[in-house]
Amino acid sequence: MSQTSPTLSLPYIQPAQAQKHVTHNEALRILDAVTQLSVISTTLTAPPGQTAEGDRYIVADAATGVWAGQEHKVAVWVDNTWQFFTPNIGWRADIASSGEEVRFDGTDWQPAGGGATGDLQNVPLLGVNTSADATNKLAVSADATLLNNAGSGHQLKLNKSAATDTASLLFQTGFAGRAEVGTAGNDNFEIKVSPNGSSFKTALRAEAATGAVQLPSGQSYFQDVFILNDSVWSVTIPWSNPSRILMWLSVNLEGRYFLFSITGTLTGVNNFGEMFANPPGTLTYHTGPLTGTTGPAGGINISIDVTGPAPKLFVENRLGSNRLFTLSTMGK
Repeated sequence: MSQTSPTLSLPYIQPAQAQKHVTHNEALRILDAVTQLSVISTTLTAPPGQTAEGDRYIVADAATGVWAGQEHKVAVWVDNTWQFFTPNIGWRADIASSGEEVRFDGTDWQPAGGGATGDLQNVPLLGVNTSADATNKLAVSADATLLNNAGSGHQLKLNKSAATDTASLLFQTGFAGRAEVGTAGNDNFEIKVSPNGSSFKTALRAEAATGAVQLPSGQSYFQDVFILNDSVWSVTIPWSNPSRILMWLSVNLEGRYFLFSITGTLTGVNNFGEMFANPPGTLTYHTGPLTGTTGPAGGINISIDVTGPAPKLFVENRLGSNRLFTLSTMGK
């Protein structure tokens, strides 16, 4: 029979042993020293000037004095002397002054991440009130999650490797996607919605290259158009009834804003009226398709053609130079 236990080396009482209390008390002393291990410090290389019975320390590297050669051991002040205990892999100790927890890895004591200032670097998974997995390495189950500033501001960063990858926020119902915000498959910023988690429609898109904003899936859309001087641009009106409102904006250095309406079923070319133009007098209506120099010079001319299978809106730029316009159409 061994004389000590395999893990903590507690001395066993032997058969016919005299003064059994000595062996028993020594085992209790070891248990008292290393059970529920809490130490005062892990950074001292020599004993402190003042000690109290039962004070415990983890001896730091390059120890000196009576601690010399006892690096990484647990030093306990008992009966006016220092006793040293060699830790095993996996021992943990709480540092009383900071609440930090350290773990012995077989060579040194490392932060275990269990205390107020514990080191949580490179943990493989982290689940808060739930279980993380190989895909969702950080998982939180809570009524709310707070990311507060530490100073004057706070940024939440979603980084992707390449433009064709995805960096987005996905909103789910029953773990099925219902809305997605971010850059998915390209660098355009998009807001997408879905009724079922599999089919998504893009409600809003801001193009990365130009900053142009579009609403491609709804009744409304924004479109940027570059029209050369004395040139015309046209688009098939994607609706006919009920009434619709169009807002026309000339943006590049001209400061011209136009707001006009189209109503009814577009049975003629005169069923729209200007509501706002700035500066006034720069928007002219035309009663037929425009060709680029059909309307008056020095302004913007518009017309609607209803002779074809679908109504078309024509815009003619005669401002004297090339212009970039943004067109917005909005439902009733």
